[in-house]
Amino acid sequence: MNKPLETLAESHGIQIRYVSEMGEPKEIGEAAQDGLLRALQVDPTGGEAGHFAQAEHKASLACALPGSVASRRAWGVTCQLYSLRSARNLGIGDFEDLAVLAETVAPTGASFVGVNPLHALFLADAGHYSPYSPSTRRFINPFYLAVDTIEGGAEAIAALRQAEPDLFEGLDGELVDYRAVARVKVPLLRTLYEGAKDGLGRDESFRAFLERGGDALRGFALFEAISESVRADGGSAGWHHWPEDLRDRNGEGARVFEAGHEDQIRFHVWLQYQCDRQLAEAQRRAKAAGMGIGLYLDFAVGVSPDGAETWADPALTVREARVGSPPDMFNSDGQDWGLAPLSPKALAERQYAPLSAAYASLMEHAGAIRIDHAMGLARLWWIPEGERSGGGGYVRYPLGAMVDALARVSQDTNCLVIGEDLGTVPEGFREAMTDSHILSYKVLYFERWKDGLFKATGEYPETSLACISTHDLATLSGWWHGSDVRLRAETGRQNAAATQRDMAERDRDRRTLMAALRHENLLPPEEIALADGGATLPARLPFELALAIHRFGARTRSMLFAVQMEDMIGSEKQPNLPGTTDEYPNWRIRSDIRLEELAADERFQAMARAMRDERPETP
Repeated sequence: MNKPLETLAESHGIQIRYVSEMGEPKEIGEAAQDGLLRALQVDPTGGEAGHFAQAEHKASLACALPGSVASRRAWGVTCQLYSLRSARNLGIGDFEDLAVLAETVAPTGASFVGVNPLHALFLADAGHYSPYSPSTRRFINPFYLAVDTIEGGAEAIAALRQAEPDLFEGLDGELVDYRAVARVKVPLLRTLYEGAKDGLGRDESFRAFLERGGDALRGFALFEAISESVRADGGSAGWHHWPEDLRDRNGEGARVFEAGHEDQIRFHVWLQYQCDRQLAEAQRRAKAAGMGIGLYLDFAVGVSPDGAETWADPALTVREARVGSPPDMFNSDGQDWGLAPLSPKALAERQYAPLSAAYASLMEHAGAIRIDHAMGLARLWWIPEGERSGGGGYVRYPLGAMVDALARVSQDTNCLVIGEDLGTVPEGFREAMTDSHILSYKVLYFERWKDGLFKATGEYPETSLACISTHDLATLSGWWHGSDVRLRAETGRQNAAATQRDMAERDRDRRTLMAALRHENLLPPEEIALADGGATLPARLPFELALAIHRFGARTRSMLFAVQMEDMIGSEKQPNLPGTTDEYPNWRIRSDIRLEELAADERFQAMARAMRDERPETP
């Protein structure tokens, strides 16, 4: 034990000891302490002590909890926006699809519609499509623009389809082909911009948007313009591999480029203007359709190290570390998410204004937001440069100040906040969430006692959102069938013995869940005998049983209950398989049903009826 090193590390917010998700005490080694101190620009052999302990205080504010939400148990639908199919979209779900989905599910009693993060990625590189690795969290991904709803859009699509029909081939496949989408959408958007740009100077709403966006909007548009130019010359969309003179936002090279490419920059400003308008319109239509909450948007835990946010403001993030997660029961080596951690020092010096600005951007057109990996309000697992995930450690953030920054924006926008608190949760964190009106995130698969039994519906806390599954886990049908276990085997992530073990455990889990349903008198008559354990369970999940499981989730005390689109129609395909890249089509799987067919789908209507029964519109 190196006590002086420990003392120095702890004074700078590095957590030497923590408790794993299994309740086991853990301790990070000297190499991790050394690497994390260096990432924080502190000399491990003689650096000055930090003042993290003095920065700690309880939150003084609480997030908004609108009375219309708190007074009743509501439910809603979640989806991956890119996955939505419709007769009119161009190979990827868009903001018009989002509005139509809201208008479809609202009459059935749904209070919200949730989506994956909509943050801007890299328009110049369509191959960078993970919604949880954005270029910035301040701006929006233009691939979600509904081209046909922009003035002249329908005519432009028809003209391009006639001139280059081959471009449209493959857009209606089983997977989203982002590069094919880009080959169609980007030229169309440029055409529409060319037709609109002369009138922008007289457009009061555009001028107001430009003024509100300020330097941040200008900087993002400049980044996108440079990224596009470098990419066109065979370079990288991310700035780490740009020519040296362009890597500095305030350098001579960037200034020269900016002076010579005003129209290109204005194009990217216009794209954000259109994104803002279309997202606002989707929320307006959701509320007009009767939704109490409307859009439920997602806030990613961090940004890509080579994106617009780190380029425009490099001091705000720490370049010598990456965000990930420690080794746990699901990933023995831990996870490396490859995200840039925010600098606790820079945040404090700026009174958390950059984080507040990102929250405000998201909450402006949302009734609720989800904070991905909400424990990041208190600490993040940093991986020092040159180390693997297991060689990292937790770096703490002042929880009270972080929550106050979030709560202030939440109150200003009257926006509900849900914190995804799965995984290794620090002691006292969930209590702090409750005190601050941040709803906990309760996934049925994980809501069990230590003996494996599923918790009863009355055990769920009221200040929470409950759901059956998430984008990183098997859908309900997939879970029942063991599709996630089979996928881990097929992608080489576990051996035959582990697969056999996990399938046997899944059979026990299914029977345990059946027992929980029977306790709630929710088992369909034909399934009661199966619950006694004397019969073989069906390999595929009967839809009546899927309804019963969702009734169980909806019956919990949780303020909100979310139903995945995939589960409403019985799909087995999960959106993302963590730990894989090319082995599985992450973030590309499209819905099994078109939006135009959803309202008439018997499975959808049956699920909606079940939700209304368990969570009627009047308290």
